[in-house]
Amino acid sequence: MEQNNRYEHDEEIIGYQKIDSYDNERIISIASNYKNILTQLGEDPEREGLLKTPERVAKALQFLTHGYDVKPDEILRSAMFKEEYSQMVVVKDIEVFSMCEHHMLPFFGRAHIAYIPNGHIVGLSKLPRVVDAFARRLQVQERLTNEIRDCINDTLNPAGVAVVIECKHLCMAMRGVQKQNSVTTTSAFTGEFISNDKTRAEFLKLITSTLH
Repeated sequence: MEQNNRYEHDEEIIGYQKIDSYDNERIISIASNYKNILTQLGEDPEREGLLKTPERVAKALQFLTHGYDVKPDEILRSAMFKEEYSQMVVVKDIEVFSMCEHHMLPFFGRAHIAYIPNGHIVGLSKLPRVVDAFARRLQVQERLTNEIRDCINDTLNPAGVAVVIECKHLCMAMRGVQKQNSVTTTSAFTGEFISNDKTRAEFLKLITSTLH
């Protein structure tokens, strides 16, 4: 992520150098707010264990929402290639980490993506990057699923796109109904995956198989 107002933050950590890029003004603003939140929760933000917590939280939040600074369609366009391959391409078990926009608690799981090329294929690593670009925002799983589908469909113009996401939501596990083992599954399809039952069934079989 390149922004004019970003700076390089260097930190020595047990023998190696970690370099992260942050928006300094945003970090200061968020950290200030979190210092107030700690006070309102009944904590002492000046005690040793919490002195750097507001800054750490601010940096964590900026990382967890850095998808706002990324253009997923450009990720795909950076590695599009003309190819006369017309069978299904599947990338499954893509790790998903996102934050529920309702409670700002994490949800996480796996995404499975397939598309049927229509003159163009895309570098395989770009599909997980598209998932990350949308997941690293405040999200709901339903919208995340549709956004991934629509980005691939609109950019590659394939014969069809299929996206299935399976996630656990900490807003359900840690609070509310407190059901730790529940899993939410969402799906979104276009083209051949809607009109052709056999194509959709093949995709579902492939993402549940153990070929690897």
